[in-house]
Amino acid sequence: MGAARATCPGKRFDGRGQCVSQSGGSPRTSQIATKPRNDHRFTVRIIGGRWRGRRIAIPHGTAVRPTPDRVRETVFNWLSGAISGAVCLDLFAGTGVFGLEALSRGAREAWFVERDAELARALRARSEELHAEARVVQTGVEALLRQAPQQRFDVVFLDPPYQQALEPLLAHLEPWLAASAQVYVERPRPRSDAPGLDELAQALPGAELIKQSKAGAVVFGLLRYRRS
Repeated sequence: MGAARATCPGKRFDGRGQCVSQSGGSPRTSQIATKPRNDHRFTVRIIGGRWRGRRIAIPHGTAVRPTPDRVRETVFNWLSGAISGAVCLDLFAGTGVFGLEALSRGAREAWFVERDAELARALRARSEELHAEARVVQTGVEALLRQAPQQRFDVVFLDPPYQQALEPLLAHLEPWLAASAQVYVERPRPRSDAPGLDELAQALPGAELIKQSKAGAVVFGLLRYRRS
């Protein structure tokens, strides 16, 4: 004889063997047991400031490479004296995590430049959700930098796709910079015989490399610009 089936008075069993009401609603314990967990593989996290711990969803089907938490922690430690009240420019914004992190830590305003329509839509939605002082510009970075600047920025985040050279972008960046701006740069760790980050300062007149570090397959640093 088979095992006796458990009773479910006044209710019915669903396809998973859960006891649910005849009206179709599930009891509280069943909701907790079957509630899906957030999949953090497709999110990035704000790590400091008023939005600390908030996760930013990465839209499905988009090609983004968010900078890891430990790298961003280092970068914002470097920028700790420059973020409060700053106007920031997040180029190749992707998820917008750099600009949102800056706003979370006290920046006055952030512009996000992103060509991908889906990522730009997600950035607008996230900015509205957070009531952030943000402007999303859906265009290519190169096209933007060739225009007459509409604003000068105190902090710039420049993290292009790895196959794209930083030097031509830096060469067009100067008109967009405030008198004492700082520029974050990131690229793949070069071969031993390839130029390092020190040479990047030569592409931006008036700049010097003041910080640099490595993490995994990337090298990253901070340029300080002084207008002559």
